[in-house]
Amino acid sequence: MTDLKKIIREVPDFPKPGILFYDITTLLMDPAGFKQVIDTLEARYAPMKPAKIVAIDARGFIFGGALAYRLGVGLAPVRKKGKLPWQTVKASYELEYGVDEVHMHKDAVGPGEKVVIVDDLLATGGTANAAVDLVRQCGGEIIECAFIIELDFLKGREKLRPIPAFSILNYNE
Repeated sequence: MTDLKKIIREVPDFPKPGILFYDITTLLMDPAGFKQVIDTLEARYAPMKPAKIVAIDARGFIFGGALAYRLGVGLAPVRKKGKLPWQTVKASYELEYGVDEVHMHKDAVGPGEKVVIVDDLLATGGTANAAVDLVRQCGGEIIECAFIIELDFLKGREKLRPIPAFSILNYNE
């Protein structure tokens, strides 16, 4: 197995001073590493039989799309405001500098459908928690939230409780 942390590029002071950015583009360029991530997610979620993968804009689309394909299930995108062409449900979340919102088509997840929410990174949990809200508004049931990277020190997992969360890689600072 590939040590995925060695593949992910760490970029200091991006997008602003004091932030260490974990750049997954290097993981995406590595065929063995990318395959390992999708294989790990498939092995975890195939037995749980989700009806859909809910993927968060934008890097969550990459992993969520590949996982949905491998599982043979639908993909429901969660997008930023103004990006979806039809009727949507919306959920707001806090940013360090204000409030933003995400949207999902109101028919993207049906009542009682079991879903896995996928994104590349769990930091403070705001976006993931908003995606949980969208699925609930549509009547869906969340099996788990899945992330490639979790920044444990930002305690995003706590914001998601009682929804279970799974991360392939954890960083403690």
